Amino acid sequence: MSEARQPELHVNEEPRNDFIDVGVGFAVSAGIFFTIGIIATILSVIAK
Repeated sequence: MSEARQPELHVNEEPRNDFIDVGVGFAVSAGIFFTIGIIATILSVIAK
């Protein structure tokens, strides 16, 4: 248990680029919301 509290022993096994992660997450979220908006618009036009 004491080894878990030693930061110098922690090995970063998979370094990540946080800016790219945030950008991809934003793009995916925007794409999903855009798709939902298109579907809702199509359904509302059909329902008229």
